[in-house]
Amino acid sequence: MKTKRKFDQKTFEMILKYTFLIAGLLTVASCKAQTETGKENLTLSKTISLGDIKGRIDHIDINIKDRIAYVAALGNNSLEIVDLKAGRVLHSIKGLDEPQGVAWIATHHEIFVANGGSGECAFYDAVTFKKTASIKLADDADDARYDPGTDRIYVGYAAGGIAIIDASSHKQVGNIDLPSHPESFQIDTKINKIWINLPGSGMIGVADLQQLKLIAKWPRLIPRSNFPMAYDAEQHRLMVGYRLPAKLIIYDAVTSKEIFSAPMVGDADDLYWDQSNKQIYVSGGSGEVNIFKQTAEVKYEQVANIATRGGARTSLLVPELGLFLIAARAGGIEKAALLIYKIN
Repeated sequence: MKTKRKFDQKTFEMILKYTFLIAGLLTVASCKAQTETGKENLTLSKTISLGDIKGRIDHIDINIKDRIAYVAALGNNSLEIVDLKAGRVLHSIKGLDEPQGVAWIATHHEIFVANGGSGECAFYDAVTFKKTASIKLADDADDARYDPGTDRIYVGYAAGGIAIIDASSHKQVGNIDLPSHPESFQIDTKINKIWINLPGSGMIGVADLQQLKLIAKWPRLIPRSNFPMAYDAEQHRLMVGYRLPAKLIIYDAVTSKEIFSAPMVGDADDLYWDQSNKQIYVSGGSGEVNIFKQTAEVKYEQVANIATRGGARTSLLVPELGLFLIAARAGGIEKAALLIYKIN
């Protein structure tokens, strides 16, 4: 009779560590092996210099009507306001503390910025760029989502929480406690649910927006490091990007059943679903954009792997304008820039 070997916690953690290391090396190797394909899907129409800003660039949002983009220059402690029509930076809000999340609040003509360093969530007048209000959360205020239907802002922060803020009163009106720091999340107010990437806990969390608490946990040992997420509201499907190894997985958002999976660009930080052309766009720091197209009810295929710039991992899909914006950090002789791609 064979005896079962019992691993202690230290041994388990060591196995997990080396498993992730090997997965990471395989990811790098697979990314380098990909050739550039599908360039006809995206055309680089404009490169807008962001001047001398240094360091990592985080999330982007846009005022579609005026074609003004708001770029969170985390490493530069600034918010860059960029005029897409004029092709230049209009203004820079300086003195921030690791700005990460940004949201354009069209109803009130304000810009919302979540600061990772201090936890301050600040509102700015979109014309004068003066601060109009602020809310103090715990540290690491991160990704932000504005829902115009409810006029509420959702902000992931700290070691485990999503704050709910009323955009009109500038007051926090709710909170969802989480087991670890949330990365990207997606909201469906019609069914009162929010799906949350929780890489520190190795899972996706599902919360009820009426109860303001987690109602389901989708654990996954491998792959890990689930950062970007997108949502197909019509088919109720959740698209999640993992980094270890680099993989796209599509789930049934109701049952958590896996529908599709495929390797994808490395170091991904943003992922989008375009309902109009049934395509998924993923930007990664390894220097590519991947495009996957839905070709049948439960079938997707990669149709493009387009070279961008190393470290250019954050992006914004603007289907209303037929544009895909990519933030490229400074590196070598190249200055930081906002790359404007036209969707063909």
